[in-house]
Amino acid sequence: MSTPQDDPAARFRLDGRTAVVTGASAGLGAHFALVLARAGADLVLGARRVAELEAVADAVRGLGRRCVAVRTDIARDEDCRALVAAAAELGGPDVLVNNAGTGYAARAEDDDPQRAARLLETNLLGTLQMCRAVGRAMIDNGRGGSIVNVSSALALSTGTVPQAAYSASKAGMLGLTRDLAQQWSGRHRIRVNALAPGYVSTELTAPLLDDEGAHARALTRIRMGRIGEPDELDGPLLLLASEAGSYITGSTLCVDGGWTMH
Repeated sequence: MSTPQDDPAARFRLDGRTAVVTGASAGLGAHFALVLARAGADLVLGARRVAELEAVADAVRGLGRRCVAVRTDIARDEDCRALVAAAAELGGPDVLVNNAGTGYAARAEDDDPQRAARLLETNLLGTLQMCRAVGRAMIDNGRGGSIVNVSSALALSTGTVPQAAYSASKAGMLGLTRDLAQQWSGRHRIRVNALAPGYVSTELTAPLLDDEGAHARALTRIRMGRIGEPDELDGPLLLLASEAGSYITGSTLCVDGGWTMH
């Protein structure tokens, strides 16, 4: 519990903590890793693209933080457990940012069931497996911690292109977040929340931004009238990951410029 003498900004710091970030080889995952490092955390990074992952790890080390990179496919339970074992070597895990995921656009009536199953296996089952592996470690070390599941504004609203499997996977993450918060927050002091970005300028959204028609349609849905920037997710991420959000669990924080107001 804070006191009037506390520096409120200090509650956003992660000094002495070890954070695990999945999907950390590029895009928001790489960005989140650097944000957490600048806040004082040591990092364990997981992704399938090893060369890109090592480049991000080098950038983290350049900030003076310890960092381990582990090739990880979160659809494989053994990979999730290996990532957590690496975090244990650094004294954690204290924070998990479940960012790994995939997506594609397709009309539901034309979608390939096997392709949809692979997406759900990564986005939803993989998220569950990472939560389970990290949750066990946090329960065992008795310190509690914070899990941030990176969902999407499309879990709460429709998009501008048909992507039923992706939207279903991200909506499922919100149900998972609430249930794990119910199970772990009171008994084990593990807070579980979801971060739901809208359209943010990354390599994943580059095709949208390059398509003038799709870009224009997206802007009609965004009340602030523009695409978001990655650094506009920094504060929300740190709020959920740090002691600044010590009384927040089971919640979804939308950072979408007003997309979900519809």
